[in-house]
Amino acid sequence: MGKRSRRKYSASFKAKVAMAALAGDRTLAELSEQYEVHPNQITQWKKQLTESAADIFISGAKKEPSVDIKSLHAKIGQLTLENDFLESALIKRGVLSTKK
Repeated sequence: MGKRSRRKYSASFKAKVAMAALAGDRTLAELSEQYEVHPNQITQWKKQLTESAADIFISGAKKEPSVDIKSLHAKIGQLTLENDFLESALIKRGVLSTKK
């Protein structure tokens, strides 16, 4: 029998299974059979969901972007300037036509 490749589950699938486990209307064995996931995995996803659920309701705390917006705008401006310069140089040399 060949090796079984490792399966990767989407976040939405994990959430759906964990919510079904939290509902409590079916046993872990039934959920495991229905979703074809090991019961221990369902328990882990359920634990992760319950631990991180409070983060959803945090009010007033805005998450800062992981990148600096000002530096990105500066880089866009620099690249636009370089593109304009190179385009005009190519037009003067006759390599690029003025029609776009």
